[in-house]
Amino acid sequence: MSRRIIQVDEKVPLLQGFPLSLQHLFAMFGASVLVPTLFKIDPAIVLLMNGIGTLIYLFICKGKAPAFLGSSFAFLSPVFVVLGADQALWGGNYSYALGGFIASGLIFCTVALIIGRFGSDWIKIVLPPATMGPIVALIGLELAGVATGMAGIMPDDSGAYNMDAIIVSMVTLLVVAFGSIVFRGFMAVIPVLVGIIVGYAVAISMGMVDFATIATAPVISFPTVYLPKFDINMILIIIPASLVVISEHIGHLVVTGNIIGRDLVKDPGLHRSLLGDGIATTLSGFMGSVPVTTYGENIGVMAITRVYSVWVIGGAAVISICLAFIGKLSAFIQSIPTPVMGGICILLFGVIAASGIRMLVEAKVDYSKPANLILTAVVLIVGLSGTALHIGTVQLKGMALGTVVGMALSMIFHLLDHLGLTNQPAEH
Repeated sequence: MSRRIIQVDEKVPLLQGFPLSLQHLFAMFGASVLVPTLFKIDPAIVLLMNGIGTLIYLFICKGKAPAFLGSSFAFLSPVFVVLGADQALWGGNYSYALGGFIASGLIFCTVALIIGRFGSDWIKIVLPPATMGPIVALIGLELAGVATGMAGIMPDDSGAYNMDAIIVSMVTLLVVAFGSIVFRGFMAVIPVLVGIIVGYAVAISMGMVDFATIATAPVISFPTVYLPKFDINMILIIIPASLVVISEHIGHLVVTGNIIGRDLVKDPGLHRSLLGDGIATTLSGFMGSVPVTTYGENIGVMAITRVYSVWVIGGAAVISICLAFIGKLSAFIQSIPTPVMGGICILLFGVIAASGIRMLVEAKVDYSKPANLILTAVVLIVGLSGTALHIGTVQLKGMALGTVVGMALSMIFHLLDHLGLTNQPAEH
């Protein structure tokens, strides 16, 4: 006997809805809180704005698109560039990243208005799968060194290794990796959270956790608000990541529609969905939080549970908002040792890279066509080479430069194909 499907607009009784909402919160929690932890900012502000952003999204989409907005990983690489190598300066530099987040949110809104007016076919020309796949892969590949450094498996300046850090990070990694494969039921949805808990426990046993901050933290507190600063150089470093999020957003909306059996691209419409994401990201930037995106983790929860209710999603958003005001929780999250997050990041950043390859496979990109082969090859090499393009005081490198080069080549190839000058049509 198959389980009953709880439809998108179906209200769920409170006693039944609360654990279902909590499940969605747990699914997004580990990944969403990881982003502010990496930037060394108060995770409470992210929990607050994720919840508010999700409610805004559900409202703009007229309650027809079930999606939870969590912290975007697409911005990690450019934000680390803005923050700089000296972590002592991160507190001040983060304000400049916020200016880039606001600009990115406004780009989302602009693209949403364009799609509402002209449709979305042009995106396939600017960012075909052969270009977008390697761009997404670059997000994870660029961060490989960050993950291994956090995990302690890279030697310090003297060539020595921190064995305590390695033990903690590897235990955390193994729990998440094997948990993703062998956990069942509810546990299968939260292997990242379980990995963090186990890694934290191991770190405690090795004397790596300082409980002083937790002890002195208030039970109830207000999330830390960070004010944005605007610098055109920093903005230009950040905004290329918005193109990745737009493509990711489109893919998530199509997948969600397939799961619930509705064409969400038409109703409520891609333009409404992207506008909700854009407004939420812009507001997050003004409040000091990180950009948001529709979360694949929560899409997975819907696929497993067959619970599609926006009321359940909304409930998760409300719980997230409430948790943001629990000071002890914020202090606890910030007490998690870096090696624990390093173990998580090794897998998580690798999964991001693999998702780019998955895009190529699912799009069935034909690499017997020279245009597709060239697009993927050039984007990968430009992105990984360390090559930088200086435009005045602006520097583009890594994923940002790979995105710009890939978009330019894609449009040139499309034009040549349109003019009948290519020996084989490009795949778009």
